[in-house]
Amino acid sequence: MSSINSFPEHLIVFTRYPEPGKAKTRLIPALGAAEAAQLQRQMTEHTLLQVSKCDRSLTVEVRFADGNLKLMQEWLGHHLNYQPQGEGDLGTKIKHSLAAAFARGSQRVVTIGTDCPGITAELLAMAFHQLHECDLVLGPAIDGGYYLIGVSRLIAELFNNISWGSAAVLQQTQAIAQKLNLSVAMLPPLADVDRPEDLVVWEQIQSRGEMT
Repeated sequence: MSSINSFPEHLIVFTRYPEPGKAKTRLIPALGAAEAAQLQRQMTEHTLLQVSKCDRSLTVEVRFADGNLKLMQEWLGHHLNYQPQGEGDLGTKIKHSLAAAFARGSQRVVTIGTDCPGITAELLAMAFHQLHECDLVLGPAIDGGYYLIGVSRLIAELFNNISWGSAAVLQQTQAIAQKLNLSVAMLPPLADVDRPEDLVVWEQIQSRGEMT
């Protein structure tokens, strides 16, 4: 795993600095602001642990919201490449991050968030492997979004006119892919942890000892 673009495969991880009151806000009514922020911290660390176990030669970049570079480095270390997410909706942020990665010479780029604790090193490796054969790789989330998107070139249309945060995100993305005649590979569906009723998903991960 490397933090500079010395390999053709590049992984972008979107996360948020775990500041109470700003992180995991939909869980604050159930957990309180401090515990919701702690969950954001734990889930990000869990995701990056899975990334570190991936046996491919990757460059890794963390796109963060809130906080600043110094806080991110103090939290997650100096070995990662950090970039602010920037302005705009999620589609704009993903599109800009992909454009920057391809401009630096990446050939296959996968983007994930930290809301889906079921992501594993094996799933990440599978996504990169499928990009050798397909234009687009999607990891469907059970709530109707996606937890992973991978491309071998910038396809800006995939991020335009999407109802971000709704249950229609995956369906809209697939419709655009079909219109563009893209070849698409699908990963197994996984559950996000966004709402109080989702907390059981995180508890199951912990109880299975998948934290290490």
